[in-house]
Amino acid sequence: MPEVIFTGPAGRLEGRYQPPRTRTTPVAIVLHPHPQFGGTMNNPLTYQLFYMFQKHGFGTLRFNFRGVGRSQGEFDHGQGELSDAAAALDWMQALNPDSRACWIAGVSFGAWIGMQLLMRRPEIEGFISVAPPANLYDFSFLAPCPSSGLIIHGDADKVVPEKDVQGLVDKLKTQKGITIEQQIMPGANHFFTDHAEQLIESCDDYLVRRLTAIEAELAGGEE
Repeated sequence: MPEVIFTGPAGRLEGRYQPPRTRTTPVAIVLHPHPQFGGTMNNPLTYQLFYMFQKHGFGTLRFNFRGVGRSQGEFDHGQGELSDAAAALDWMQALNPDSRACWIAGVSFGAWIGMQLLMRRPEIEGFISVAPPANLYDFSFLAPCPSSGLIIHGDADKVVPEKDVQGLVDKLKTQKGITIEQQIMPGANHFFTDHAEQLIESCDDYLVRRLTAIEAELAGGEE
């Protein structure tokens, strides 16, 4: 898996990139948890989500937000990190101009950044948000949410209470034309300690179901 350095708004950004299986295969970006609480691109959940997309042939990128690892810059409370994510997507698209679509996945703080990027980039066809911090950050920008996706969280999460995530899901579910799938994992905390394998299996199952449905829809449109 090649180490890459690409240009972000605050300087160089460090990442790991796996090229797509084919020229038209979708690409995916995986965003890590909060930089000020130990979040990096090598976070176990970020790492496993990266390999999940790679397994399905996606061109896949995970990278360190500004100020993390060898990425230049300083923590910017979300605004700069959103710019980093947009730069990462630009870099991916420049490398893969014929890619059919984009996906975004994020863990905690990365889920918040990912869902903001989703609002700005209509080419993103799906998302996976793991433990979105609905009590800590404002998600009111999701009006309306432009893409279907999965929100998955644990019922033993003491960082983000279940009721706050439920409120976010309920709000998103009122919008027509998209499907928000919610999964609540029994016994899982905010970091899915001892539940990481189960989490990735659930995300993988969701991705396979979505890809199958999209391929069927595309095939039907070609007839």
